[in-house]
Amino acid sequence: METQTSVELNKDLKDLRADFPVLERQVKPGVPLIYLDSAATSQKPLAVIETMDEFYRMSNANIHRGIHFLAEEATLMYEKSRARIAHFINSPSSKQIVFTRNTTEAINLVAYSWGRTFLKEGDTILLTEMEHHSNLVPWQILSAAIGTKLEFIPVTPDGLLDLEVFHNLLDLHPKLVSFTHMSNVLGTINPAKQMISDAHQTGALVLLDGAQSVPHFGVDVQDLDVDFLAFSGHKMCGPTGIGVLYAKRELLEKMPPFLGGGDMIKRVHLREFTANEIPYKFEAGTPAIAEAIGLGAAVTYLNSIGMEPIAKHEQNLVQYAIDQIGSIEGVTIYGPTPEQKGGVVSFTLDGVHPHDIAQILDDHGIAIRAGHHCAMPLHDKLQLNATARASFYIYNNLNEIDHLVEAIYNVKNIFGV
Repeated sequence: METQTSVELNKDLKDLRADFPVLERQVKPGVPLIYLDSAATSQKPLAVIETMDEFYRMSNANIHRGIHFLAEEATLMYEKSRARIAHFINSPSSKQIVFTRNTTEAINLVAYSWGRTFLKEGDTILLTEMEHHSNLVPWQILSAAIGTKLEFIPVTPDGLLDLEVFHNLLDLHPKLVSFTHMSNVLGTINPAKQMISDAHQTGALVLLDGAQSVPHFGVDVQDLDVDFLAFSGHKMCGPTGIGVLYAKRELLEKMPPFLGGGDMIKRVHLREFTANEIPYKFEAGTPAIAEAIGLGAAVTYLNSIGMEPIAKHEQNLVQYAIDQIGSIEGVTIYGPTPEQKGGVVSFTLDGVHPHDIAQILDDHGIAIRAGHHCAMPLHDKLQLNATARASFYIYNNLNEIDHLVEAIYNVKNIFGV
């Protein structure tokens, strides 16, 4: 029944592949590209490529500064993209959308601006064992600088957060709880709404790493009641070099600027300055204008498909992939059951290093990721040096998973395992 649903859904979405020029490539003669690395970065549809090309051809100018035609046009395009993104995550206002370079910079912005202003020595920050380095290292830097304490929600053997320990750790009255909405290794979709509510009851603020969630299923910041949300454009059909920090308005109003320079000021004197209003006080210098406009086009593209169909498509793909890959002798798949995870399948094959798996799969035109996926502590927890990871998006289909399975059998034959 699950497979039939996948086939029907792929019929509905198969025409989308034509929107992605790179999928027409052959990695070598007669070997088409099968791209299964969207958790690292997604491919870009023509709608995004052409929007950015058109901007550079016809509308390129700096924003918020000039009063000439091109400057005003570019500013309008930039701010319209901000409004689209606000609507996409149901932000109450576009002024609560801060453009950053990526999820990493968005989290660092919170750590440096909010953290160094409102936290003090001895305050507790609660994280998890499944975090990407981007949601670990900024807090480690802050801890080394001002003496905050870091505590961690453990990961259970079945790839879920131990919520009983989470509730016990809340008794420490952390000032901040920061966790991934969806693990980039295990695919685990964490119960964000309930965790945010529980954290708020103890007085903590919550930062949600949405790098792997916002591109793949609906994320509503008002429904979640989240304080901070960080995500990247390049994982959601948008360009690289652009990310987003959403935050509650009262928090942004109180936070000092992250970087100093042009456009984040109202007035500058020789010995002092007055910061601009939000969100501009966090956007120093000439921003990634074309990239922000491209991200707006990506949001429009995703909305035209619908986040619910995207989530259902990926759920069916991951169910099929786990069934097929998991049936291969010697393969171990990590993470929870399919209904508790997104479109990520991380696995190992007995007797073969994940890098060798990825290299041989590349000979078959199949692009996967091998390594620790910027989550070394989680791999330490799993007692692994690395895993192989296949990750899916709107342009993938069952036939590509079948080719992946065939290629893994070829790996077994080569290594005699």
